[in-house]
Amino acid sequence: MKVIADTREKNSLVAAELVSKKIEVDFQHLAVADYLIGEIAIERKTASDFISSIINKRLMRQLEEIKQYPKQLLIIEGLEEIDFSESKFHPNAIKGMILSILTDFSVPIILTKDYQETAEYMALIVKRLEKKPIEIGLRAKKRTYNLAEQQQIVLEGFPGIGPSLAKRILKKFKTIKKIVNATDKELGKIERLDKNKIKNMKKIINEKYN
Repeated sequence: MKVIADTREKNSLVAAELVSKKIEVDFQHLAVADYLIGEIAIERKTASDFISSIINKRLMRQLEEIKQYPKQLLIIEGLEEIDFSESKFHPNAIKGMILSILTDFSVPIILTKDYQETAEYMALIVKRLEKKPIEIGLRAKKRTYNLAEQQQIVLEGFPGIGPSLAKRILKKFKTIKKIVNATDKELGKIERLDKNKIKNMKKIINEKYN
């Protein structure tokens, strides 16, 4: 039994730790997931990456894609070490997302202290599966989105705009162009699209790129 790791993990301390434990690591390009062990696809995130992937909505796409494998696992490193008093990100948002991952996506979560503990969990998975090895193909692909979904993803990129609000805005204005050109008053008629969200949208749309 070996661990298949995405090529982006070549410089990862997790991979090095696995090798030090005499576990074979095979680096391959994985369109989905960071590691594969038998039938288990593993998405690994450091605490900072986990938070940023919540903010930019990347995590939701990754969870949808990882469901292509029979079994999935999300490993989050160092979350308990985050000092939220110095962060603009509220800890309740983390708790809400963890509940969503468990209930809406049914993806198990393991919280680890650091890369060493992550590697320890992976090593234990290897040992368990060595007793009953299962071969899994690498056919999982990045999900392709239709036009409506792509338009929704564009709107979800704005701060505070989730899937339901993005759909509501699109149903009202029909095109991204009309949304961009809409006045604050027109946008304000959308339920739950408050002044702060509109202000942030306009700032992102109108500010020059530096």
